[in-house]
Order: sequence, then structure tokens, then C-alpha cells
Amino acid sequence: MERTLTRIALFAALIAALGLLPRLTLGSGIPLTAQSLGIMLAGTVLGARNGALAVLLFLLMVALGLPLLAGGRGGLGVFAGPTLGYLVGFPIGAFVIGLVASRFRHRMSFPAALAGAVVGGIGVVTVCGIFGMSAMMGVSLVEATGFALPFLPGDLIKAVLAAAITAALWKARPALARTS
Repeated sequence: MERTLTRIALFAALIAALGLLPRLTLGSGIPLTAQSLGIMLAGTVLGARNGALAVLLFLLMVALGLPLLAGGRGGLGVFAGPTLGYLVGFPIGAFVIGLVASRFRHRMSFPAALAGAVVGGIGVVTVCGIFGMSAMMGVSLVEATGFALPFLPGDLIKAVLAAAITAALWKARPALARTS
């Protein structure tokens, strides 16, 4: 139990640390950050439940006012802006990533981790982000989709990185397969 809690806290810290990397803000006002790489890694390494819990812990710290989102943003106000859908999608995405990747858990590999990262980390998070942008910005789903499309190449790069890191980690530490 203690080891599990430590891993959850560690991945929440990793997600926060990835927000310190410089961000690139696109025309929609949504920042392109490395934090989604942390979401993908939480799901592939920790699994569905613990990955989602790590993301929820991170979001709790953000809600409490810690400036952990890219650009030093934090507090309840970030849940009332155009990024709301992405923030809601983060823990759901981590859960789905873990579910998809766990189908291959007995032999975690690059393709298994990549499948999870693409389905949950890109698909689920992007769909939630589109609905959130549409609602919070008062634009149509088509317009919100147009705002989200420029993120896809960067998200694919992050999914490949998450899969490579996960596969290397599982190869170096096979005991993770028994304790995740």
C-alpha cells in the first residue's frame, strides 16, 4: 500500500514538473505543454486506477491554488476556462490508457503502451477537450475541433515518447508487471 501511494504521489509530481517546461500557446488560447506526457506515463506505468488517482491528486493540488499547470496557473479559476475539458479528460484518459495497455500487461511492449497512449491520451483527452472548449468558449463542436487539430502532431510525439519510456522501463524493471 505504501509503495502504491508513493508511486501515485511521484507521478503527480512528474506531471507537475512537466508543466515547468516552456509552453507554446496556440491561437485558441490552449497551451501546448509536456504535461500530457505525464498523463500518458501515469496510465501506462501505474495502470488504470493508480494512473487516474495520480492525475486526480495533481488536479487537487491545482484546485487548491498551487501553480502547477503550464505557465504557472492554478486555482479554481482554471476550471472555468477553455482548458476545462482537457482537465476533466486527464484522469479519464489516464484510466483508459491503463485499461488499453493492461490488455498486454503480461508482455508490456512499445505497441501496447502506444495503443494506450493514443486511445486514452490523445483520443479521450482530445474529445473531452473539444467538448470543454465548445462549452466554455461558446463555439460549435466543429470550431472547437479546429482549435484542437494543431495539437495532434505534438500529442503523437508525446505518445511515442511515453511508449518508448514505458517499454524501456518494463524491460529494465520486469517486477513492475507484478506490482502495478
